[in-house]
Amino acid sequence: MNVLFDIGNVILHIDFISSLKKVIPAHLEDVDERLDRIMLRKDEFEAGKIPIDEYFLWAVEQLEMEQQLDEFMHAWLDIFTPNLPMWRIIEQLHAEGHRLFLFSNVNNPHKDHILKNYPIFEKFSGGVFSYQTGHIKPEAAIYQRAIEQCQIIPEQTIYIDDLADNITAGKAAGLHSHQYRADEHEAFKTWLESITDSLTDLPS
Repeated sequence: MNVLFDIGNVILHIDFISSLKKVIPAHLEDVDERLDRIMLRKDEFEAGKIPIDEYFLWAVEQLEMEQQLDEFMHAWLDIFTPNLPMWRIIEQLHAEGHRLFLFSNVNNPHKDHILKNYPIFEKFSGGVFSYQTGHIKPEAAIYQRAIEQCQIIPEQTIYIDDLADNITAGKAAGLHSHQYRADEHEAFKTWLESITDSLTDLPS
């Protein structure tokens, strides 16, 4: 069986805004508006359409932190905490011999950081990351890229994501898709057990 995992708020909890607010200069006005501008361009960045240096130099300008790029980058990376109940699911699926893949809207610095610092990602057989594709979820093109690159059959593949639009696109691509919420983890486990039973005996 194949399983595609989103990363943010599935494998790792994310708290972007709180982390960045810790390093923003105290005198700065219109903080929320400035952060909104940074977040609005993040999708374009995570689709690989803005070079890394260009995006971060622009971001620190928005926050008047041109002399504090290192501090900004530390905050940019320090947004993750493990979702340990999901880690246990991943470890179990890996131990049972299922093929696990990452499928995420993510930028290169975040991807490199989490793969280096969180050992759970050793359980995965690779992944499809938006910044490498020119597309982001829920665009249909990135789902097709995942199907082709991971060499999976959609009808034999589970897809887990936290965003409704991404799940809608996953279902349209033929994937067995589930919108995950950490506060409904037990319901997810029940769904996973049911769908795993129906797919395990099929060829991968």
